[in-house]
Amino acid sequence: MIQLTLKDGSIRELEAPTAAAEVIKGIGMGLYKAACCVKLDGEVCDLRTVIDHDCTFEVMTFDSEEGKKTFWHTASHVLAQAVKHLYPEAKLAIGPAIDTGFYYDFDVEHPFSQEELTKIEAEMKKIVKANEKLEQFYLSPEEAVAKLKEMDEPYKVELCEEHAGNGEPISFYQQGDFTDLCAGPHLMATGTIKAFKLLSCTGAYWRGSEKNKMLSRVYAVAFPKASMLEEHLAKLEEAKKRDHNKLGRELEYFTTIDVIGQGLPVLLPKGARVVQLLQRWVEDVEQAHGCLLTKTPLLAKRELYKISGHWDHYLDGMFVLGDPHDETKECFALRPMTCPFQYQVYLNRQRSYRDLPMRLTETSTLFRNEDSGEMHGLIRVRQFTISEGHYILRPDQLEEEFKNCLQLAKYFLDTVGLLDDCTFRFSQWDPANPGNKYEGTPEQWEEAQRVMGNILNHLGVKYEVGIDEAAFYGPKLDIQYKNVFGKEDTLVTIQIDMLLAERFGMYYKDKDGQKKLPYIIHRTSLGCYERTLAYMIEHFGGAMPLWIAPEQVRLVPIADRHLDFAYEVKKELEAAGLRVEVDSRAEKVGWKIRQATMEKVPYMLTIGDKECEEKTVAVRKRNGEDLGSMSVAELTAKLTEEVRTKQK
Repeated sequence: MIQLTLKDGSIRELEAPTAAAEVIKGIGMGLYKAACCVKLDGEVCDLRTVIDHDCTFEVMTFDSEEGKKTFWHTASHVLAQAVKHLYPEAKLAIGPAIDTGFYYDFDVEHPFSQEELTKIEAEMKKIVKANEKLEQFYLSPEEAVAKLKEMDEPYKVELCEEHAGNGEPISFYQQGDFTDLCAGPHLMATGTIKAFKLLSCTGAYWRGSEKNKMLSRVYAVAFPKASMLEEHLAKLEEAKKRDHNKLGRELEYFTTIDVIGQGLPVLLPKGARVVQLLQRWVEDVEQAHGCLLTKTPLLAKRELYKISGHWDHYLDGMFVLGDPHDETKECFALRPMTCPFQYQVYLNRQRSYRDLPMRLTETSTLFRNEDSGEMHGLIRVRQFTISEGHYILRPDQLEEEFKNCLQLAKYFLDTVGLLDDCTFRFSQWDPANPGNKYEGTPEQWEEAQRVMGNILNHLGVKYEVGIDEAAFYGPKLDIQYKNVFGKEDTLVTIQIDMLLAERFGMYYKDKDGQKKLPYIIHRTSLGCYERTLAYMIEHFGGAMPLWIAPEQVRLVPIADRHLDFAYEVKKELEAAGLRVEVDSRAEKVGWKIRQATMEKVPYMLTIGDKECEEKTVAVRKRNGEDLGSMSVAELTAKLTEEVRTKQK
C-alpha cells in the first residue's frame, strides 16, 4: 500500500503505482480541472508522474507560483506550435515561463509585426479549441539528437547535446503535430488555456550573448479565465503609466544618450538631487551606527582581482583596460565591487581582537559589463553607485552584526517606502556544480550555510531558498523587489564570507595571542542608488514624498509686482532647509499651477496683491487640496515638521 500525505495532513492510500492525475480525479473532478502540476515531497512534478512510493502530495493550481509557471510553459508550446504552422521555416530556441508570463525565441527572417502577432493569436485559438493532449515520451541521447536534426532544429540540437553527456533519457512533449524538447511539467491538454495575449516582439541574442545570432522573442501571458486576462491587461496599462523608464524621463530625472552608451544613464538635476539626498542620509545614519567611511580607487591591476578570485570567476563581467591574457604587460580593470579595495584598509596595520568589529563603508561607483539585452532604464545599468560595506569581525560577533545589517537595511527601505513589497531569498551554492563557480570546500559551504540559516531562523526572517544564487565566496540574503511589470531584481544583499580573509592574509591577534582569521559580512544598506530611484519613481508614481522631493515648494507669483515678495518667501523657506523654486515666467497663474502639478511638486504657493499686503501665501498641495492662507512662519513650521516625521 502506498500512502500519500495530503496538505491538510490526511492520508490517502493507493493500492498500486498511480499517475498523479488519476489520484487527483479520485479526490474531485473540480480539483482535477484546476490542477496544473503536483508537488511530491516538495518537488514540482508533472501530472503524468507515476507515484510508486510513500510521499507528501500537494496539488498546485493556477493560484500558486508553480501552477502559473506550468500553465504558462504549456502556453509557450501552444505559441511555438502556432508559429510552426504559419511559418514552417522558423527555428525554435527556448520558451520558458517567467515571473510575468512566458516568451518563446524564434529564429526567423524578420521580427514579427503586430499584424503577424494577431495571426499567430488566431492560430493559437484553433490549437486551444482542438484541446490537444500533451504526451510525454523519452529518447536516448543519441536518438534525441538524431530526431532533432531530422526536425531541422539546430538550437534544440545544441541544448540536447549539452545534456547528452550524462547518458540519461531525454524528455519530449508532443501535442498534435507539434513536438518539442522539454523537461516539463505541463498541463494535460491545451484546452485549459482559455485566454491569452501576445504582448510584444523584441530582439534577444541566443543564450544572451552578443556573439550569437539575434532571435525574435515573443512575450505573452495566458490565464484560465478571460476575466483574469482583462484584469491583467488593465494592470499592465497602469504599470506603463508608472514605468520609471517612461515617467522618469518625462519628469526629467534621467536620460540616456546613444553616443554615451547603453546602460550608462545621465542623471538630470532632479535625479541627481534625489540620489545626493539619499547618499548623504545613508552616510550620516551609517556613521551613527559605528561605520567608518572609506574612499578607494575605481580601478586596480589584475593582480588584486586574482587574489580575491574575481579574475577567475567574474572576468566576463568586468571592463578590462589592456590584454587580460598578456602577463608581460600591465593590465587594469574597473572595479565591479569594492571588497578587495576595502580590505586594504584593514590590512594597513596589524589588527587585534580589540579592533573588531571593523565596519568599513563606502559610497561606491561600480562597473559591470551587463549583456545589452539586460539593460533597463535605471534598474539594470553598467555603471552604478551603491551603499557598500564590509564588516570584519570575530566569529562570536557574527549573529549580532548580521542582525544589525538587516535592521539597518529594513530601516532604509521602510523610510523610502519600499519595504512592504520586498521579499527575502536565502541564496545558496549548488553542490552539484561546485567547481564551476564556487571557492572553498563542501564542508566550508555547509558550515557557512548552516550558520546563516540558523541566524535567519533565529531572527524570524521568512525567506525562499535560491539554489545556485550565492556569491562565489559565500551564501547571502537577498532582499528582492519587483518593478511595475513584475520583473524581480535584488535591492539589498547581506553576505557571509568565511573564505576571502585567508586569501588576503587578514589575520588578527586574539585574546590568547594567537593569529586568527575573521569572518566578513559583505552588505549593502540601501543598495544601488539608481535602482532605488527607479523603484521610488514607480512606487510613488513620480510624486516623491516631501522629504526626498527634488523640489519641495513652487512659488507662483500672479504678476511681476509680486516677485519681490516671492523671493523673500523663498529666502525664508530655504533658510529652514527647504528646496524652493520661483516660477517667474510671464504666463497665466492657472498654467503655472498646472505645470507644477504635472511636475508633481508637493506644494504650490500662490502670491498676489492680498498675500503681499498680509505677508501670507495661498497654499495648495499637488493633489489639489487647498490649505488656504498661511503666514510664512506657519508654513515653514508645517513643512519642516512633515519632513522630520516622514524621514523618521
